[in-house]
Formats: sequence, C-alpha cells, structure tokens
Amino acid sequence: MSDLITVREYAYISVAYIGCPESTIDHAYISASAFDHLCELSASFSKHGAKVFELAGRRKLRLDQYVGVIETKCGTRIEILPKHVDINLNESNETAIEKERELLKKMLKVSLHLPYRDAGEANLSRFKQPIHEWIIDQFLCNFEKLIQRGLRFDYHRVQEEQKYLRGQLQHVKHMRQSPARKHIFPIEHDIYEVDRPENRLIKTALDVVCKKTRSSKNWKLAQELRLMTGEIPKSQNIVQDFKQWQSGRLLALYADIKPWTELILSEYMPVSTQGGWRGMSLLFPMEKLFEWYVAYHLCRELKDWEVRTQVSSQHICLYENRPIFRLRPDIQIQHKKTRKKIILDTKWKLLDQNKRGERFGFKDGDIQQMFAYSHYYLEHASEVILIYPLLENKFDDELRFKFNVQSDKAFLRAIPFHLESPEKIIDYIFDIN
Repeated sequence: MSDLITVREYAYISVAYIGCPESTIDHAYISASAFDHLCELSASFSKHGAKVFELAGRRKLRLDQYVGVIETKCGTRIEILPKHVDINLNESNETAIEKERELLKKMLKVSLHLPYRDAGEANLSRFKQPIHEWIIDQFLCNFEKLIQRGLRFDYHRVQEEQKYLRGQLQHVKHMRQSPARKHIFPIEHDIYEVDRPENRLIKTALDVVCKKTRSSKNWKLAQELRLMTGEIPKSQNIVQDFKQWQSGRLLALYADIKPWTELILSEYMPVSTQGGWRGMSLLFPMEKLFEWYVAYHLCRELKDWEVRTQVSSQHICLYENRPIFRLRPDIQIQHKKTRKKIILDTKWKLLDQNKRGERFGFKDGDIQQMFAYSHYYLEHASEVILIYPLLENKFDDELRFKFNVQSDKAFLRAIPFHLESPEKIIDYIFDIN
C-alpha cells in the first residue's frame, strides 16, 4: 500500500482489509496504525473545538473542510485537496487531482502571501507534486537563490581570555588577576559571523526538509545546501528568533524565503498538539482560504472601491447599554466617491440550481445572517451578496431573492465565483452582460 494517500474534502477514510477496493479520492483505505493515529488526532482536535474528522462507523472516518497534509507515526501521509471538480462529468481521478492541487496552491499563495512566481512550461510539472513537496521545493529554490546572492552576516560581541590582545582589554578584570595569570588578557571584541536569527531559522527548516522530503530531487538539493551551510547553528528558540527576524533594505533578499520558512516550522495545525506527534502536518480551513482568495481578487479588480474584510462595527444586542453579539461579515466594499456599500459573504459549498425543492442547498442560518447584515449595515438600502464556487451545470448563474421588507432595494443575491477565472466576479457583482 502506498505511503501517500490523496483524498478530497468530505472523503471517507477506512481501515484497509484483505480484498478491500482500491483507494479513490473520495474513499481511501489506510493501515490500522495510521487510522488509530487519526482517531487520536480527532479526539485532540475535538477538545479544542476544531472539527477535522467525524466518525462514520467503527473503522471509518469522514473528513471535514480542512485541506493540506497529515503525516502519521507510521509514515503514512494523507494529502487532502479541495472538492470542486465533479468527477462524474467526464473527469478522471488523475485530472481532478491535478486541478484541485493547482487550485489549492493558488489559494495558499494568496492567503499566506507566499512569493510564488513560477511560470512557463518548465514549471507545469510542479503542480503534479503533493502539496508538502511543493512547499519544500519552493523553500529550497528560494534558499539556493539566497546563497547564490550571499547570506547576511552579523557582529556578535564576545568576551574571552587570550594570551594576546584583541579588541578591548577589560582593565578591571586584568588588574584583579593573580600575578601568575598576568600573561592572560581578558578581552572583549566583535566577531563577524553568519550566526543570526534569520539564518538559524532557515537552517532549522532545512534540517526538517532533509528528514521529511521523499522527492529525490528535493533530497539531493537539500543535502547540497546542508553541506554549504554547515557553520550555521540550528535555532534553539524558534518563536523568539522569528520575533527577531529583521526586515529592511539590507535584508530584502530574505523576504521571499521567510513565509516558506514559517510554513515549514510552524506546521499549520488547526489546534495545538504540543507533546504529541506532528510530523509534516499542515492543515488549512477551506472556508478561510476561499474567503481570502475572493477578497484578494476583489482588491485587484475594484480600483474605485475600498475592500475591507471582517468588518465588525455593528452588534445585534445591547446588554446594560453595552453592545454585544457582534456582526462580522466576510467582506465589505464601499465606493470611494459615492460611498455606496455592498456586503458580501463567502461560502465554500456547492449549490445546485436544479434543486428548487431543497431550496438550492442554502442553509437557514446563512440566509438569516445575511438578513441581519442587510438590516444593521445597510438599513436595507442596498443588496447583500453570497458568493459560492461555480459548478458547471449546477451553479453557474445568479440566484436573486428579495427580502420580505418594505424597501425596494433589499435584495439577496447568490453569485458564482469562477475559480479558474476569478476576474469574472466583477461581471456578476455589477450585472455586466
């Protein structure tokens, strides 16, 4: 059985047995030891309020809306991709995996402000790499470029005793020495060396990469870089060293590698699992990735509008004359001249326009939430918009509803977001034909 399993959101993961079906991106089979580790993680996450797995039977788990990669104690790696490609519509498993992996990389680049600038035919094959190998590949490429341009050194003050004078003599200590030690000089001087917080963190991330990568290309480059940076010590306090990471003109070359270093060393998990096995585990909530992805492209396309995320100026209730229960829409856009406002909320969920009897797949809570936004933020004087991912032949056109209030402008619109062509969102928002 392969030690790399690729699945999608909401997929099922079961314990493998003799004669079990072959794993697919919607139902994978793993070893009992790997399954037990996922059950332990599920219990840990639940204690902290994060729902990553859901038990669907004695030996079956169902994934939730987290994407990324999880590594178990036995070495099994589970890559979790977004679910937006309909395999039933003449799409094979391999094609779906490539498309969803490419989408996830685009979203990570935007959401985590990663300096991903690959372009051209030579780099298309990188989309076929698992997400963790892609991150490792980007880190190594940036580190190699940094070494070619030159690592930054720093001065460190050193106090030592020598038989010769160097730097500054510490007169008081020298005068207090016994006559037998008068030939020893306590001195203080600066050493110009490569030991600085940025280099220590990069070296620590490189050591992690050397252990975790399973790509021969990445392993070879990592070992070469390790030999070239043998004099750099590892970080003894990662959190403190990140606080001391400097920016500015002299350290401009380090700007590109910093987010990749943070990604590898932080290991983005939904909750803290200190004291337990983590491996190469990176998990991201798909709802937040989609929200940041939409907001990023709105900022790019709307030059005459101010785009703000997570606005929280309104509350539903007052308690002892103090506001309570804050309303926090995902995105607010406001025209810079007319000051017209539009409230938008993103939902990473697949709608189906053909299911009118089931109300297209909307949740009551989402509609009630949008009504509250319309009332408190806009006084029903403008529309509110729900943004869902586009799905061919199911949700590829706008759905429009009117709130049951007296205002003629209180509309709720649900519009599709084209993941491959995000600039088209502007046509939907402003009804451009």
